[in-house]
Amino acid sequence: MNNKLIYVVDDEQNIRDLICAYLKKESFETRSFQDGESALEAFKSGASDMLIIDIMMPGMDGYSLCRKIRETSDVPIIMVSARDEEIDRILGLELGSDDYISKPFSPRELVARVKTVFRRFKPDQATATEQSPNKIICADLVIFPDERKILTGQSEIELTNKEYELLTFMVMNKNKAFTREQLISSIWGYDYIGDNRAIDDLVKKVRKKLSSKGSNLEITTVWGYGYKICG
Repeated sequence: MNNKLIYVVDDEQNIRDLICAYLKKESFETRSFQDGESALEAFKSGASDMLIIDIMMPGMDGYSLCRKIRETSDVPIIMVSARDEEIDRILGLELGSDDYISKPFSPRELVARVKTVFRRFKPDQATATEQSPNKIICADLVIFPDERKILTGQSEIELTNKEYELLTFMVMNKNKAFTREQLISSIWGYDYIGDNRAIDDLVKKVRKKLSSKGSNLEITTVWGYGYKICG
């Protein structure tokens, strides 16, 4: 058994049933919800390991539910939409979703994406230059991958899932410059379609949080190319 519980949130029962059926074939546990409000209440009382959320729902839509979940949790989120507009994809990613898939979709593709997102939640420490099995150090930052926690001095830096993945990835590859496209591919883990605003916005938010905690680590802009962290 995977022992992973996935909340499936969609106002169309046939879609919920189809997704749950395919997930159960892969030994995932599921709970389905027809609206964002009931899913949010259930999550508050018993968090899941992942949420698959339809964007277009009456009442609390998928964007609002994602935003509410991200206020308290970095649980993996996959957004589903009948629209395949670039702005929808960008907004979903900026709100903190880990993947985005458009309807109609192959249930097998969705299951494959679920597995991929879960694999990305196991940090790869192979390239870290200063680390122990449970700790990575860079400048004044100490990263604890098992806890997904980052400290500067005695202060914890509160990061969203994507902010954590960006900062950890760049720390583990310090002194190497990455293009925006490379960072998007490494963090979101699939072929991103759209412009680079998502990664620029992510870098801006991480810089602000580092600065607010007095960290001396900097994400440097490589003009005309991308970003890097110097160690």
